[in-house]
Amino acid sequence: MKLILVVGARPNFMKIAPIWRVLETQGRAGEAVLVHTEQHYDDKMSRIFFDDLKLPKPHYALGVGSGSQAVQTAKVMMAFEPVVIEEKPDLVVVVGDVNSTVACAMVAAKLHVPVAHVEAGLRSRDKRMPEELNRLMTDVISDLLLTPSRDADENLKNEGISEDRIHFVGNVMIDSLRLLEGRADESPVLEQTGVAEGSYALVTLHRPSNVDDQKTLTDILSALDHIQKHVPMVWPIHPRTSKMVDQFGLRGIVQEMKNIHVIEPVGYLDALKLQKYAKLVLTDSAGLQEETTAFGVPCLTVRENTERPVTVSEGTSTLVGVLPERIISVAEQVLGGTYKKGRIPERWDGYAAQRIVAAFDTLGN
Repeated sequence: MKLILVVGARPNFMKIAPIWRVLETQGRAGEAVLVHTEQHYDDKMSRIFFDDLKLPKPHYALGVGSGSQAVQTAKVMMAFEPVVIEEKPDLVVVVGDVNSTVACAMVAAKLHVPVAHVEAGLRSRDKRMPEELNRLMTDVISDLLLTPSRDADENLKNEGISEDRIHFVGNVMIDSLRLLEGRADESPVLEQTGVAEGSYALVTLHRPSNVDDQKTLTDILSALDHIQKHVPMVWPIHPRTSKMVDQFGLRGIVQEMKNIHVIEPVGYLDALKLQKYAKLVLTDSAGLQEETTAFGVPCLTVRENTERPVTVSEGTSTLVGVLPERIISVAEQVLGGTYKKGRIPERWDGYAAQRIVAAFDTLGN
């Protein structure tokens, strides 16, 4: 079976790497073609993840870059179609919910090539999010729907997807986390940042709904200002967020927060260590919701909804929205020792990639 494995943006790498590793272990890496659309093209957001995860150099780098939702999706489709025609794969594997996911799935479907969607069935119920539309469209046209949690199975069934297309495989991101957790522990990032284990909060923000709106971003900064007076903060600032902080004239407010360490974006190993040893994490990242649940670290999810409700119902995440009062209130629960305990969900066990590759082999049976 000839496979095309697609990565496009930072969250994709941690999902494709374990699949590549299983194929390699089984002596099947020669069957796989790795395509990087370069939707994320900054070295700090892309190449460092190839290095940390020990992914090989992609067979194809499409150079898509940035653009509006429509432009970027169209550019991916135009660049990916010749690859599919040239390689003639038996299966195209897409992961997650970025523009590259839906664009490559559509190209494959229109060329009558089967599609496998890793992380299928997740729903936020918020169609204002581009990712939600990407998830819905990708799942409709995929032949194999590989789900990370039981709620995802139910979502797909309720949408009329036949059960024979659905495979509950577990969370493949946890495969990468468990494999590289030991290497992450060796990272010097805490010493470099000047914080000690268990004594700081980690902040990440990147979603347009949070950082592209001046009032929302100002409100979030107000909450951070309050919290940083009680616990040191480490903030690897996303390029988009940094740009908007400057555009809205908020850089001075950030600089006045003397207990926040604003640093450049970090690689995967550094990110894992920063999460694992944080007292709490404040984030709008879906991936960090999952990783903090795996580590058992309190996570304040700065969003009104989530496509990963299992991290709230079973894990360590709480949806806190964007109002400063709510963010501060839940942070005080963590700092005061009254925050909830969580548990690791079913099949978040480090073996999802093995189940995914086994599902590939059911195609056509």
